[in-house]
Amino acid sequence: MARTASKRAPKEATRKNKKVCQFCKEKTDWIDYKDVNLLRRFMSDRGKIRARRVTGNCAQHQRDIAVAIKTSRELALLPYSQRTTTERSGGRGPRPDRRRESEDETPSAAEQLGVDVGDAAGAPAGDETEEA
Repeated sequence: MARTASKRAPKEATRKNKKVCQFCKEKTDWIDYKDVNLLRRFMSDRGKIRARRVTGNCAQHQRDIAVAIKTSRELALLPYSQRTTTERSGGRGPRPDRRRESEDETPSAAEQLGVDVGDAAGAPAGDETEEA
């Protein structure tokens, strides 16, 4: 069987310019764990450490960033996670209403069985027997 041409674009066309590590470019020796504004750029809005392919850091500086973020989290300079305030959807479908709209109109279980509420013996109302 002959091989058909794939639908993907050639690799050369999809490849973008590789990001250069900003710390290597600036020749930074040490990443300060107290520089919160710098460290926040390498964290997502949820508080996760961004991946190396996203930030463009080299392997060594990505490790240094991760250590600095973890250190500043321990010292409460950065949060471990951000609190999300988005409203969640109801799930898979509408929820059945658990309570009835008019609970006053519904009879109680004792009234449904015909038991007098004041009767301690539990005999149905109207079947009172007199003792001789």
